[in-house]
Amino acid sequence: MARSIGRRELIAAMSGASLTWPLTAHAQQSQEMRRIGVLVQVTPDSPEGQPRLVAFRQAMERFGWSEGRNVQIEVRWGADDPDLERRYAEELVVLRPDILVAGGTESVAALQHLTRTTPIVFAGVTDPVGAGFVSSLAHPDGNATGFMLFEYSLIGKLLELLKQIAPHVTHVGVLRDPANPSGVAQYGVIQGMAQSLGVEVRPINVGEPAETERLIAAFAAAANGGLIVTGSAEVSRRPDLIRALAAKYELPAAYTFRYDARNGGLISYGPDRVDLYRLAAGYVDRILRGEKPGDLPVQTPSNYELVINLRVAKALGLTVPPTLLARANEVIE
Repeated sequence: MARSIGRRELIAAMSGASLTWPLTAHAQQSQEMRRIGVLVQVTPDSPEGQPRLVAFRQAMERFGWSEGRNVQIEVRWGADDPDLERRYAEELVVLRPDILVAGGTESVAALQHLTRTTPIVFAGVTDPVGAGFVSSLAHPDGNATGFMLFEYSLIGKLLELLKQIAPHVTHVGVLRDPANPSGVAQYGVIQGMAQSLGVEVRPINVGEPAETERLIAAFAAAANGGLIVTGSAEVSRRPDLIRALAAKYELPAAYTFRYDARNGGLISYGPDRVDLYRLAAGYVDRILRGEKPGDLPVQTPSNYELVINLRVAKALGLTVPPTLLARANEVIE
C-alpha cells in the first residue's frame, strides 16, 4: 500500500536535493577536462628541455591540475627550427586547446600568426612589445602575456662580469642574431656601457657554422679579445660550436645561459629558464579559471644565476676574484 508523503517530509526532501545538487554539479564541473598545448622551442634532449617541462607540470599539479583527471597537456618540441615550430604550431592550434604555452619568440610568433583568440602564455620572450605580441608590458590587451627572458639593462652585466674575470680584455665581440630585434637591442645596451669600462665592442653576426667560425677567427687575430654570447634563437642553435671556438682561440667568454658555463663556458649570468616555466604555470592556472591574458601584465624574471667554471678559468690562465666567487650561485671546479 502506497504511503502518502506529508508536507514536512516533502519540504525536507526538497531541501536535501537543493543542497546535494549544486555540490554534485560543482564536482562534475571541476573535473572538466581542459587541454593545454605546449610548444617548447628546444629539443627534448637539450640541457634544459625536459627540466622545463617537468617544472611546468609540477607547478600545474600544485595548482590542482592533474594530467588525465582534469587537464591534458599536448607537447611539441620546436628544436630552435623556425619551419618545425610553424608546423607544430599548426598541429597544436588544430587541437583547439583552451590555452597555449610557448617558450620563445619564434614559438609565440608561430602561434599568434594562427590565432588571436586562444590565450597564449610565453616563458622567455626577449622583447614582446617589439615583436608585436603585446601592446605594452603593463596592459598586454591581446591574447598573449607571460614572462620576459630578462630586462635589457641586465645584458650589460655580462660585460661587467667579463671585465672582472678577465681584466686584460680590451675589445669584445658580441655574438648576436642580426635578424632578431632583440639581438640588435642587446648589442646596443652592451655598446652603451663599453666606454665606461674601457672596452671596444663589435658585433659578430651568428649564421652558418663556417661563416660563424670565420668571423670569430678574424676577431681573435687581435690580442686581448673576449666574447659575449647574447640570448637569441640563432645564437642558441649553436652552443657547442660557439663554446668550442671560444676554447680554440682562447677567448674569455660570458654567456647568457647557465648550461653554457656548465658545459665548457667560462662564466654565465642570466635567468633561470626552468623557473620561467613554473611562473608560466601560475598564469595558465589563472586564465583557466577565468582571467583574461590581456589583463595580466608581462613580468620580468626575478631569479638570475651566476655560474663560474673554474676549470675553464684555469685553462685560460685567469684568476677569479674572491668577491666574484662569493657571489656565484654555482662554481664548477
